[in-house]
Amino acid sequence: MSDAFPERIRVIDSHTEGEPTRVVIDGFPALSGASQAARASELRSRWGLLRRAIVCEPRGHDAVVGALLTPAVQESSAAGVIFFNNVGVLGMCGHGLIGVVRTLYELERIGPGTVRLDTPVGQVSAELEADGAITIRNVAARAARLDVAVDVPEYGIVVGDVAWGGNWFFLTERTPAALELAQVATLTRYTQAVMTALAARGITGDDGAPIDHVELTAPALAPDVHARNFVLCPGGAWDRSPCGTGTSAKLAVLHARGRLVPDEPWILESITGGRFTAWLTLSDGVLLPHVRGRAFITGESALRFDAADPFRTGFTSTA
Repeated sequence: MSDAFPERIRVIDSHTEGEPTRVVIDGFPALSGASQAARASELRSRWGLLRRAIVCEPRGHDAVVGALLTPAVQESSAAGVIFFNNVGVLGMCGHGLIGVVRTLYELERIGPGTVRLDTPVGQVSAELEADGAITIRNVAARAARLDVAVDVPEYGIVVGDVAWGGNWFFLTERTPAALELAQVATLTRYTQAVMTALAARGITGDDGAPIDHVELTAPALAPDVHARNFVLCPGGAWDRSPCGTGTSAKLAVLHARGRLVPDEPWILESITGGRFTAWLTLSDGVLLPHVRGRAFITGESALRFDAADPFRTGFTSTA
């Protein structure tokens, strides 16, 4: 590590439909890039240990997603944001964006209405509604390839779809067990095996981009929900929410299969019971996903990085 840690960093914690977000609001070293993509690259290459220390044990855990607030890039944006987790920097994060909007409201930096934010994959917008619900308009989603078969050791041939929703996903309806909390270990082993097989067989997103999320979908358990899912994220953690970028990717697949038309609401539930209501709009031939959910503040603190602390840089079993 060539760069010194700050002594402390201020954060606000929240959860979106069960999935945690930790927003860094002060104390992170300034990033010099002119674009969010350049800033994300700098965070990745220069501040990897600090990124890990913020979200991983002993200050966090592998399921925490970090969100670093930065100055805006575009004049119409309220702020910039870079999402990261236990193993790296993320292009976008749907649940995290909902958490960021709730945090900005907590900080009195925004009020109800529309807010735009710069991310490494482009500008996104959200609507903070009077009742506290937040609807994000994600980057354009698309189904890149349908019915892709991959031979997964111990499980055989698994067929799924490759889609973009702000991150690259492999989505399949083949599940090894019921999508329930009691089956987390089984579902995690299976999705990790699928992700490993995709990489080993060279199955990627566009331009060789790695597929770093695997999403399982099954019929809903409740009559007012369309489907239930389980999402494995980069680094081996599973999403406690229905996953905003995963929901976006799923909408694109449903549209490509003729099972969802623009403006048709679709409700997805995670294995924790967290729910997103989502729909697509069509703009100049581009599919724009909209995802609505709720976030709640769970804490505000200053993380401290004592130079004598042997676990100053954090630790995780996956990085």
